[in-house]
Order: sequence, then structure tokens, then C-alpha cells
Amino acid sequence: MKSMKLSTFILLSEEEKKTTVFQIGIPLAKRENESWKVFLFQLESFYVETFCNKENKAIEEYRVFGDTQLLHPYLQAIPINDLLS
Repeated sequence: MKSMKLSTFILLSEEEKKTTVFQIGIPLAKRENESWKVFLFQLESFYVETFCNKENKAIEEYRVFGDTQLLHPYLQAIPINDLLS
């Protein structure tokens, strides 16, 4: 597969997004709440969050971004004190 741009990913069908994330995405992190498991992947120079419904395990939303500020919820989960000792 050629280089994937954020704008190209946005235009893919839901099935193409799923295939692309699982084939070329690099899994980075996971977070969850009562309803969702959210998986973070890196594709090229952007990130994709997949929002999976906990009940039926289906991906119901893809959130795509290039801004590293949106990584904040994941960075808070890293135990920095463990890294310093």
C-alpha cells in the first residue's frame, strides 16, 4: 500500500478504514469507560482512535487526528514515576 494521508483515510469506507487500521496501523494504547473501549493506532503521520462498543464489540466510530495534543488522555495513563526509578 502507498503512503496513507489523513485526508485519504477520511474518505475511505468504514470497511476500508477497518482494514487499513488493522493492516498498517501501529497499536499504541487503549483506554475505556462504561460504554467504549478506545484503541489508539498510528498510521503514517497521524493517529486513529477506534471506538468499540463494549456490548457488541463493533467499531462504531473512527476519530482521526494529527495534533499530538489529543494524545493527552493516553499520556496521563503512563506511570512516569516508574520510568524515573
